[in-house]
Amino acid sequence: MLCFIYKSLKKEELYLYVDKKDDFSALPENLFNSFGSLQFVMELQLSAERKLAREDVGKVIASLESKGFYVQMPPVMVPPALRVANNRLH
Repeated sequence: MLCFIYKSLKKEELYLYVDKKDDFSALPENLFNSFGSLQFVMELQLSAERKLAREDVGKVIASLESKGFYVQMPPVMVPPALRVANNRLH
């Protein structure tokens, strides 16, 4: 499956995958507006065998097929002190 990836210029590491280049019509208006300006990043061929750095490719493909888009949220940053405390609990 071919997809097109855009990054939000408003929020760092927020990405939008769409199934048609420059076609954002599948997104609800309020979601689209929350991205601010978008910059095209790349065109990517997705398949079950392809690994993505931070996303499950199956979820991305399923969302593109059902909704026409997928939103990749920025990673959650956990402060080091919280990480250490969490490690002590486990």
